[in-house]
Amino acid sequence: MHSVMNNTKWRELQMSMYSLESNRPLWRTLCTTNGYLSSWDGEWYYHFSEGGFDDIEWVELRIENESQRKLVLDKLRSIHLPGEETDEGFKIYGYIKIGKSIDYL
Repeated sequence: MHSVMNNTKWRELQMSMYSLESNRPLWRTLCTTNGYLSSWDGEWYYHFSEGGFDDIEWVELRIENESQRKLVLDKLRSIHLPGEETDEGFKIYGYIKIGKSIDYL
C-alpha cells in the first residue's frame, strides 16, 4: 500500500468537517496496522486526531440527508481529497493498494 494523504490534508479534512457545526457527519476509520474498524463517532476536534493519522487506511463519512450530503461534498471538493461517494456518504483514502487508482473529490 502507498500513502495518498499527509497530515496537512488530514487536518484540512478535520477542520472542514468541524466547521459544519450542526451538520457534521459521523465518521469511522479503518486501521492499516491491525484492520481495526472504529465505531461511528461525531467528535471531530479531539477524537479524530487522537493518535495521529499515520495508520488510517480510510475514513468513512456517514451522511444523514441530501442537504448534509451537498454541504459535505462542497467541503471535500474544496480541499481536493482522494476519495469516493458511497451510499453511506463518502470514503476518503489515506492509503491505497499498489496498482489501484483513485479519483479525487
